[in-house]
Parts: sequence; C-alpha cells; structure tokens
Amino acid sequence: MSQRQPHDTLPREGDFDLVSLLPSLCAWHGEHGHDTDDASRSPRAVRERMNIEIQALESLMSGDEDRLRLSDLARWLEENITRLEPLLRARNTMLLPESWAHANPRSRLLDEGRVLVANAIDRDLDGAGVDGPLDPASDVASLLVGLEIRDEGRLSHQALDGYLRISGDYELPRLLPVFRVIECLSGARRALRRREEAGDDEQPALLAETMSACRRYLDLAEYHTEFRFPPLVIGVGVAGSGKSRFTRTLVSRLGAIRLCSDVERRRLHGIHPQEKKGDVPVDIFFDAATEKTYHRLAKCAGALLDAGLPVCIDGTCLKREQRDLLRHQAEGRGLPVLLISFEADEATLERRITKRAARQDVLAEESLAILARQREAFEDFSDEERLLLVRLDTTADNAAEILAGLIQEHVR
Repeated sequence: MSQRQPHDTLPREGDFDLVSLLPSLCAWHGEHGHDTDDASRSPRAVRERMNIEIQALESLMSGDEDRLRLSDLARWLEENITRLEPLLRARNTMLLPESWAHANPRSRLLDEGRVLVANAIDRDLDGAGVDGPLDPASDVASLLVGLEIRDEGRLSHQALDGYLRISGDYELPRLLPVFRVIECLSGARRALRRREEAGDDEQPALLAETMSACRRYLDLAEYHTEFRFPPLVIGVGVAGSGKSRFTRTLVSRLGAIRLCSDVERRRLHGIHPQEKKGDVPVDIFFDAATEKTYHRLAKCAGALLDAGLPVCIDGTCLKREQRDLLRHQAEGRGLPVLLISFEADEATLERRITKRAARQDVLAEESLAILARQREAFEDFSDEERLLLVRLDTTADNAAEILAGLIQEHVR
C-alpha cells in the first residue's frame, strides 16, 4: 500500500495537527493491513455496519420526513456497496483489525492551538466497526466528516490530499462516498442518542439542538451521494515558475487532489514521499523513469476522476506526449480539462531558483543548469491544446485568485 514511514518514531497518543496526524494514520494503515482468505469479508463488514447504523438511527427517529430521508440513503448505500464489491474484495489485503482511533483513544486534533476533535479522527469508539475488520477508507471518511460537520472544509480538503500523497492509495477515494455516508449516519445517531440519554423530561432546547445536529448530518450525507463532473487541471512550467505554490492553493479552494510528479517518481523507485531529497540514493530522472512517472500520473488521475474528485497535476509536463496522456484521462471520461501555463520572466525564475537552492543546500549553478535544460526540452502547445490553455503570470499580485476563478468559470 505504501512505503514504511521514514521516521523512527511516530506519536501514538496526545495532541496532533494535520501535519503529524496524517503520517501516523498512514503508518498505522500500512503496517496493520492484513490479508484474508474470505473474499467477501470486506463487503460483508461494510454492509453489517451500514445496517447497524440504519437500524439504530431508525429506532431513534420520530418524524416521517426524516425516516424517508434515511430510507433513501439506505437504498443509495446498498446500490453503491453492490457496485463497489469488486473493489472492496480486491482490497481485502488491506483490512485493519481495528481503527486507528481505537489504538489512540486519547488523541486530539488541533489547528493553530484550537481543539477541533477530541479523538483526532472523530470515530465513535463505542460504535460498530471500530474494532474491525475495516478498510482504511473508513478511518479517512471519519476524519473528513468530522472536519466537514464542523465547517472546516479547508482542513478536510488538505487532509484528503495529504493522506493520498503520503499513502499513494489512489483507489481509496472511490470508496469514500459510501464510507462518508455511513459516518454521517453514525454522527446523526450520536446526536439523537444524546436526547435519549438525557431522560424522559421535556427539554425543548435539547430536542431542537439534537434534531438540528441530526439533520445537518443527513444534509451532509445527501451531499456526498450527488454525482459530480470533476475537472482535470494540468500545470505546465519549468522550475521556479510557481507550479507547486499555486497548485497547492487549489487544494484548499477547490478541493482538488494534487498529483505531484516528483512524489510519484520517488514512489515508483521505492522512496517514501517524506524522505529527505538529499537521501535519494539513485538517479531517478532518466528518460524511461520519466515515462513511467507520467504513466503513473495518468493512472492515478483516472482513478481520482472516477471517484468524482478534481485533480491538479503538478509537473513540468514539457512534452506534448506527456500532456496528451494526461489530457485524455479527462476527455475520455467526458470531463472538463484545463491546461495552465505557469509563467514568469527570466530574472524572476533565476531569483526563485537561487533562493530554493540555498534553502535546500545545493549548488545554484546545478539548479540553473536544470532550468536551461527544461527550457530547451519544452515543446510548444499545439493548436488543439491552445483551445484549453490559460497562461498565468505568477508574478501578478492576485495570481491565486485569477487561477481559482478561471478554473471555476471553465468548469461552469
């Protein structure tokens, strides 16, 4: 699933932010996933948890409208679990004996000192499925729903993008709608259970509060059942052009998943994405490695688009063949695609590269030589590409806003 974490130790308890939580979560999933001879175990476990949550929630509901919404969600879940059974069976090798939260019951998720979740991924430690077997997507969905229900959409986007970049598990998002809906039902059940636990006394304020919380979870569940037409954004540009900086903004603003050519190139050679750049022991930039890298980027982009997620490619994409390979992943699915040429004047490029070289403790001359080779290797855009092309001056003060606006307009 993923390479073992390069760190000697990872926190198991206490306070986390996303930067420390995601490596811990990925490490747990990578180290504790195990194989099973029972091919139906994963689909069966998902159905069992779905049925437990639906029956429990139904017993707590009193309104016909809420029961109808629950019935519609139950039908959607059954249809989609059936559709995803082949993928669930194929992932039997990843089944976990227990949730990360079960092993870290006293964890908390913080953001800039604020406590967001008391149980860092917001799992119900007393609920069904927490002690396995479960797919890693269940833990990830719990974290995402926990952030979304608290109106922390920016952090939810960053969490999914970061988890996928570290784990390399780009098939997982296809399961997320199902697991997100189940986690929403769990949250709705917990909300209604608070009223039941308060006793039989008439408490109008508590009734209003719990019903409001329950319906927010139902609203979120229904949102995750909607079909989407996600765009593919292909970043094009030489070193220092601003690709990485500006594509990172698309994660928070648009909920895009950023596929980085340098990350996937390293992963193909067995190098963990969080390994320090100076520790890379082999030459991974020869032509055959570059070709394999772009084929992997295309495969991962296709999987993410199938999951309904916007995708942003962070790579130089200097060759038309590379851009066509990526572009066809969206066009073959009838999805929108946009080419963004990240551009800056020569002096700016050289200044950025020199600063980066100093930060990474490498020779500026070597980095500038790479820039020269990239300029020479760049193949100009074809007439067909120009129909999809936007040129972005990354030295402009409002470049990030321009980029997000252009993508949103193109999708519309």
